Amino acid sequence: MFIYETWHISFSMPEKHTLNFKHMKKIIILALGLFAATAVHAQSPIRLGVKAGLNIPDIIKGDGNNDFDTKVNPGFNAGVTLDIKLIEGLAFTPELLYATKGYKAETVFGEFTQTTHFIDVPILASIKLGGSGLNLVAGPQVSFLTSTKNKFENGFGSAEETIIEDKSDRFKKSLVGGLIGFRYDISDQIDIHGRYALDFQKNNEDGSRETPEYRNQVFSVGLGIKF
Repeated sequence: MFIYETWHISFSMPEKHTLNFKHMKKIIILALGLFAATAVHAQSPIRLGVKAGLNIPDIIKGDGNNDFDTKVNPGFNAGVTLDIKLIEGLAFTPELLYATKGYKAETVFGEFTQTTHFIDVPILASIKLGGSGLNLVAGPQVSFLTSTKNKFENGFGSAEETIIEDKSDRFKKSLVGGLIGFRYDISDQIDIHGRYALDFQKNNEDGSRETPEYRNQVFSVGLGIKF
C-alpha cells in the first residue's frame, strides 16, 4: 500500500529547484510576450477578461505501483484571459490561471486525498461555429506545480502533509498538456464554458509506492467576463 508510506518523506531542497522556478518565470514572461506580439498584428483591440470555474479532476495511472482505485477530487480554477481577434470567427485566447487538481483513493486504512496546486497557462485558439455564440476552444497548455497537499482520514482521525515544490524532488515542476472544449457567448461580455484538459507528461518518471506515477485529467465548467 502506497498510502502509509507517504508520510515518511525527506524535505531536503536540491539547489536545482531554484533554477526550475526561474525557468517557470521565463516561460510565463515568454507567454506574455507572445500575447503582446500577437496583439500588434490583431485587427481589433485586446479584450481583457476574468474567469472562474469548477474543476473535476482525476488521474490516469501509469506503469508504476498503481494497484488502487481513484475518484475525483473537486477543485476550482480562476484567473485572467485575453481575447485577440485575428480574423472573422477566429481569435487568439490565452489565459493565466490558478488551478487545483488531484484525486481521492479509498483504501483499507481509510481515505487518501491528494490536492495539487498549479499555475496553468493555456495557449488557446477559439473558433466560432456558425452564426451562434458557440465557439470551439483548443490548444496546448503548460502547467507549473506549486504545492501538493496529502490528507489521510479514517475513523480514528486524520493526518496532513503539505509539500512545497521548490523544496521537494518528488514531482515534475512543469508539465505540457492539451485542452479542448466549448464556450458559449451569452452576450458580448459574459460566457459559459466547458472543457477537458489532459497532461501529456507523467507527474514523475518512475512511479513508486510513495509516489505513484500518473497523468492529470480535468473536466471543468465555468463563467467568463470580458471588459
